[in-house]
Amino acid sequence: MSAQTRPCLVPLVVLGLFCGGLAHGADPLKGKEKSTVCAACHGADGNSQTPEFPRIAGQHEDYLLRALLDYKRGDRKNPIMAAQVENLEKQDLADLAAWYASQSGLVLKR
Repeated sequence: MSAQTRPCLVPLVVLGLFCGGLAHGADPLKGKEKSTVCAACHGADGNSQTPEFPRIAGQHEDYLLRALLDYKRGDRKNPIMAAQVENLEKQDLADLAAWYASQSGLVLKR
């Protein structure tokens, strides 16, 4: 390896390691399959019909995933949500976030 190619190799290796961790992206269809329990409160498509439960359809995927992970870690306090996510893996949570993010949120008419 020449001295000229060595500096280019390091960033490529680092980039490859980073991207390798992203290979298993979130799957909205798998999220839909896992969302049956969620539908009891949030509605089948994430548009809750009652004000007690938030409408999560159309929310940003990263926001939803962060919220689910926070419930799982206990950083966000809600006993109902904590119980729902305690046995789910991070991939399951990512799939759920992708599903609800892909749904249409409430559209208000003027």
